[in-house]
Amino acid sequence: MPDPDRRPAYYAAGPGAWWRDWWTLMHPPYTAWHLSYVVIGASLAAHVDVQRLVATLVAFFCAVGLSAHAADELHGRPLRTSIPSGVLVAVTAVGLVVAVGLGVAGVARVGLGLVPFLVLGPLLVIGYNAELFGGALHTDAAFAVAWGSFPVLTAYAAQADGLGVAAVIGAAAAFAISLAQRVLSTPARMLRRRAGTVTGAITLTDGTVQPIDEDALRRPLEQALRALSWGMVALAAAMAVARLR
Repeated sequence: MPDPDRRPAYYAAGPGAWWRDWWTLMHPPYTAWHLSYVVIGASLAAHVDVQRLVATLVAFFCAVGLSAHAADELHGRPLRTSIPSGVLVAVTAVGLVVAVGLGVAGVARVGLGLVPFLVLGPLLVIGYNAELFGGALHTDAAFAVAWGSFPVLTAYAAQADGLGVAAVIGAAAAFAISLAQRVLSTPARMLRRRAGTVTGAITLTDGTVQPIDEDALRRPLEQALRALSWGMVALAAAMAVARLR
C-alpha cells in the first residue's frame, strides 16, 4: 500500500494549520506556470494594455488556480485535503463566475472576438477536471490545449482584438511544453499517490549494480518539473519587462 505519510505532491504542505490545505490545493508552481502563458500570450501582441493583462491574469487565476483545482479535488480527493466538499463546490462556482464576469466585461472593450473564449474556457475547466464526456477531455493532448495553448491565445486576443501568426506559434510552443509537463507529472503523481513498493536494479556495462527505488524514479521527474515551473515564470517576467518598460 502507498505510504500514508508521503505528501501527494512535492509542493504539498504537511498537516497542520488550515491554510496548508489551501496552499496544496492551489498547486502554486503549476498555477504560476500556467499564468505565465497568459503573460507570454499578451506580450506577443503588438501593443500591451496593462489593465487588460491584469484582468486576464485574474480571470485565469480564478478559473485555473481556484475553480479547476477545486473541481479536481472534488473528483476523488487526490490531494487528500480536509476542505469540505461544499466549500470546494462553492470555490469552483465562484471562480468560474468571476472569470466569466471579467470576460464579459472585456467584451465591451475588446469586442465579440472574446465570446468563443468565454464559452470554451468553462467547458475546458469542468470537462477536464470532472472528466465529462467519458473522459474525452481528460487526456494529455486536452491538457496541453486547455492549460497551455488556450491561455496564450486568450491573452493575445484580449490585447490584439483577434489572433495572429505569433499567437498561433506561441500556442504551439505552450502546447508542447504543457505536454512535456503532463508526461513528467503523470508518473510522478502515480509514484507519490499510488505506488506501494518499487524494486529493481540497473546493471551497468562495467558490472556495477544501481538499485532502483521509488525515490530514484520520482526525483528526476520532479526536479525537471521544478525547473520548468520557475523557468517559465522567469521567461514570462522577462517578456513582460521588455514590453512594459
